[in-house]
Amino acid sequence: MTQIIIAGTVAFLVSIFFTPLLIRYFSAEGLGQEIREDGPRSHLRKRGTPTMGGIAILAGITIAYLVSGFYAMATGGAGFSASGWLVLGLTLALGATGFADDFIKLYMGRNLGLNKKAKLICQLLIAVAFGLLILQFPDEQGLTPGSRQLSFIRDLNTINLAVGGAIIGTIIFLVFIYLLIAAWSNAVNLTDGLDGLAAGSTALTMGAYGLITFWQFRNACANEIEPGCYAVRDPLDLAVLAAAGLGACLGFLWWNASPAKIFMGDTGSLALGGLVAGLSVTTRTELLMVIVGGLFVIEAASVVIQVASFKTTGKRVFRMAPFHHHFENGGWPETTVVIRFWLIALMGAIVGVSVFYAEWLSVADALGVG
Repeated sequence: MTQIIIAGTVAFLVSIFFTPLLIRYFSAEGLGQEIREDGPRSHLRKRGTPTMGGIAILAGITIAYLVSGFYAMATGGAGFSASGWLVLGLTLALGATGFADDFIKLYMGRNLGLNKKAKLICQLLIAVAFGLLILQFPDEQGLTPGSRQLSFIRDLNTINLAVGGAIIGTIIFLVFIYLLIAAWSNAVNLTDGLDGLAAGSTALTMGAYGLITFWQFRNACANEIEPGCYAVRDPLDLAVLAAAGLGACLGFLWWNASPAKIFMGDTGSLALGGLVAGLSVTTRTELLMVIVGGLFVIEAASVVIQVASFKTTGKRVFRMAPFHHHFENGGWPETTVVIRFWLIALMGAIVGVSVFYAEWLSVADALGVG
């Protein structure tokens, strides 16, 4: 528990004190966000606001993970783990992709950075590396960071993502991992359109996963094989990363809340999407994350619906996509949209954690335990 508290606290402090340094630097250099001409007219006043604040979020998560790990080692604990390094690596790799995107935007003075093809190729390479690595590094019980089974709250043994021969099965599995990572990173990226929306929503998601991973740690099969135990490798380290993500997002939100002094940019949103995806895979809860991160799913789905409708019928379902702009263009103040969307994110987190705990209770009750 101490490691988790240390991670959340360090991440918060690093993020809240490092962000204003970024604000001063980018302001002094005259490097600010370009605004979409087809977006809400109220957003034009935001032109020139410093971006790439995701650097502070990444710094907070990374430093917090390192401090927590070294503390564990100094006190006789296990320290770092394969699962932790892989999820952190995924987060940083997607953050680097976002950094390249933001860098091009800033120094080319345009709203578009990496083109879609380049971004998708980067996500593909990162996903393939992550997918191959999570099936390595078995622990004493033979558990690897990831599994070939599709999972909800635990692995669904009836659904194997690596069906077919060894080569075909691996390809199918890697395609799934790619779709998962691309979906979550782009979903968080799409949500990052209003001051504080992505940071606050991700903080709620990380808070939910902090509870989930800590419960998995307390009831891990590695500790004692009993009814309802979780076959998850390194749940404590994953709880540390969730706490670090929570702290870093809250520290950044201090400066990103309306009116935002800085935006996280793709550096932050793609990285946080990677953290969401990585935690869902390594905790064996890919489908549960759809509930916990429900707001991100809604935002991404609104874009898919809008594009599909316009291309097939020539009509738009929403005033503007992603979904938050629909309400903003309908006259809702930006802060109203953000707060109400935070409430949606909170409900997703509460329902997700409740479903997770209810499953454990049902297993324990069925076997007369607890």
